Amino acid sequence: MTGGTEPARERDTTATPWGLLLLLMATTAIGPTSLNILVPAVPELAHQFGTPATTMQLTVSLFLIGLAVAQLVMGPLSDRFGRRPVMLTGLALNVFASLMAIVMPTVESVIAARILQAIGASAGIVVARAIIRDLFDRERAASVLGLVATVMVVAPTLGPLIGGLLETFFFWQAIFLFTALTSLAVVLWAAVVLPETRSRSSAPAEQQQGFWRDLTQLIANRSFIGYVMAAAFGSSTFFVFLGGGPHVIVTLMGRTSAEYGLWFAVSSIGYMAGNFATSRLAMRLGIHTLIYWGIGFEILGVILATVLAATAHDFGPVIVFGPQLLIAFGNGLLLPGAISGALSVRPQAAGTAAGIIGCSQMALGAALVQYAAALLSDATSALPMALLMDLMVVVLAVSFAALVGRGNRNRR
Repeated sequence: MTGGTEPARERDTTATPWGLLLLLMATTAIGPTSLNILVPAVPELAHQFGTPATTMQLTVSLFLIGLAVAQLVMGPLSDRFGRRPVMLTGLALNVFASLMAIVMPTVESVIAARILQAIGASAGIVVARAIIRDLFDRERAASVLGLVATVMVVAPTLGPLIGGLLETFFFWQAIFLFTALTSLAVVLWAAVVLPETRSRSSAPAEQQQGFWRDLTQLIANRSFIGYVMAAAFGSSTFFVFLGGGPHVIVTLMGRTSAEYGLWFAVSSIGYMAGNFATSRLAMRLGIHTLIYWGIGFEILGVILATVLAATAHDFGPVIVFGPQLLIAFGNGLLLPGAISGALSVRPQAAGTAAGIIGCSQMALGAALVQYAAALLSDATSALPMALLMDLMVVVLAVSFAALVGRGNRNRR
């Protein structure tokens, strides 16, 4: 399959374009990997730069804000100019910013490079989702999103382990060098094989509308808001953990950043299992059933996390990462369906919808990462982190039931 400007294939094709899906796995992985790989090194970076941990945490939270806002722009740009040029430009920017960060002498300049990294990486996420919706209908798109995430999740969840090892045995700049080299490899791959999947001719002329009309029609749709909130609050438990986890494991429990990364990688098994289950079950059960199952597993996970944090102080990292297996499995079940549902409300504006859902996830995530870090900075146990997760899951369950319910709306 080679690059070009014409649509590669029609929506609802029965053939699975495995070469393209492998590429989309890689492009989607760049954002989460760039985010997570620096997390274990945050305490040491704060020490090296002589700055408070909450200030250094901005390298994570502002990365998320950049990822959020940029997706809101990249999605509509891909609707207007095509998936291929937006993807290639964004990924190239990620490479450039990663190289910039290596030579940055101050905390402020490192943070600025991280924001540029995020802007570039956002294209890999939002355009990949739009491409999948270009090719498949709603239920099949959920299945494919689950399949992509099953394999793709290995890279970002190994990020903390790789980052911890690089910082422990080399230096913090090695983290950015690794990111630059891996991102460059993906850019070159995409330049060779990425096709253009957006098709203007597949939609009537009246559907070729601008960003603001697409945005207005999407946010006025009750189901769309429900799917967006499901994706945002479903993944919020992960961001709470991302902000508070390093303090609990590294500072309170006295473990190394490399050990934190290893535990983090092990806990990703739950998310991978949920994604794989979605890829197998979405066509048979439908996205709503899987979303409700995902919510159920998240509820069980946060309850267990709260009980263990309150009563089992002497069992080490297992009291944190054990419940994360259940929570992550729930995430793996609900996220592909929520994303596919949101993209299917208005398929001809899949890029804009992908931008909105990605922006919502990352904006909430950025706020929670920073808040969780501040909340846990003076804590003596993991209990405040568990209670915050409880609140997020309550909002998830109530909002989805109220806005979407069990109906099968907008199936296309």
